[in-house]
Amino acid sequence: MHTLAYFPPPDAGLNVIHADASLLVVDKPAGLLAVPGRGDDKADCLSARVQAVYPDALIVHRLDMATSGLVVFGRGIEAQRRLGHAFEHRLVTKRYIAVVAGVIADDAGEIDLPLAADWPNRPRQKVDFEAGKRALTRYSVIERGVDRCRVALEPVTGRTHQLRVHLQAIGHPILGDMLYAGDRAGLAPRLLLHAESLSLPHPDDGTLVCFEALAPF
Repeated sequence: MHTLAYFPPPDAGLNVIHADASLLVVDKPAGLLAVPGRGDDKADCLSARVQAVYPDALIVHRLDMATSGLVVFGRGIEAQRRLGHAFEHRLVTKRYIAVVAGVIADDAGEIDLPLAADWPNRPRQKVDFEAGKRALTRYSVIERGVDRCRVALEPVTGRTHQLRVHLQAIGHPILGDMLYAGDRAGLAPRLLLHAESLSLPHPDDGTLVCFEALAPF
């Protein structure tokens, strides 16, 4: 089992992308838990920081601690329920930006590999064709470097660590990934994965709304 020490970034205030009576969208910094972890040392998290300012805000989905980017909150139980329904029924479109090791040959493609928990090595996940749940990621190359690529990623499903495991599985782990990049984890000071944009039906009237927070790398 891998246990990573938790050193959350200093609280410099929320980066609020959108706020109204029902919906809150915040840009989470890398290194901050989305929700509290086990133990008092993991109480500092995005949801706690948000609720200190917006007491009625309830988190709808999560990002990995090491991932930065957009996180959605519902203002109150009913808004949270409606937003949760949208995520559950894949009415939300998400786009991530990542920098990966190596040069991907194809300009775009899909990674369709089932994923399951790697129990002896928690919290790691793994490709598992027998017990895994279907996981689908679409990717497109934005820019190629000598030994790395900048890519856009669309997770069609929402499995734990899906993007990280899928990119590792095709031989292009995300730089800075302490769990999956092996000796290439140290090629970046952080996990180079950012939830850059999302669109979803507004919990009030179902109108499609879109939000963006550019990757800080």
